[in-house]
Amino acid sequence: MAEGNTTHRSTSGSIARVEQALRNLGLDRPIKHFGASTRTSADAAAAIGCDVAQIAKSLIFRAQTSNQPVLVIASGSNRVDENKIETALHDRIAKADAAFVRDQTGFAIGGVAPVGHTGPVKIFIDRDLQQYDVIWAAAGSPNAVFGVSPSELERITGGQVIDIKP
Repeated sequence: MAEGNTTHRSTSGSIARVEQALRNLGLDRPIKHFGASTRTSADAAAAIGCDVAQIAKSLIFRAQTSNQPVLVIASGSNRVDENKIETALHDRIAKADAAFVRDQTGFAIGGVAPVGHTGPVKIFIDRDLQQYDVIWAAAGSPNAVFGVSPSELERITGGQVIDIKP
């Protein structure tokens, strides 16, 4: 682990909501907090001391027909082929703005966790994440993450594992 990170329990806000969701889902995972932002995959990997590909970056889209939020949990080293998401969703998608993300998930861009959303979210998981023992996901804040195995991520999110790369 990089120097300067801390592991502790939160008492309020988005991070606490993620911790509670994890416990409710049968995972007691500590949240790692960093002094610097882990908003980008490269920032997170540097802070954690892992490969960029082990970062489970959260990208939120808006389904055009249903207006439902669509969360794509992608390997930090991968780009997302939006056509593949549309095919799996059976709907067109559009980029979600910050207000939509906050309203639909309860999280700010840069800290969208895979769990603890304030409403229903359709989730797709990048198949490439399956090759790692541990991946790191946002924990409700741009400077907080938690570790999880790919199979645990699939179980706790109910996400569909697909190939997302162009």
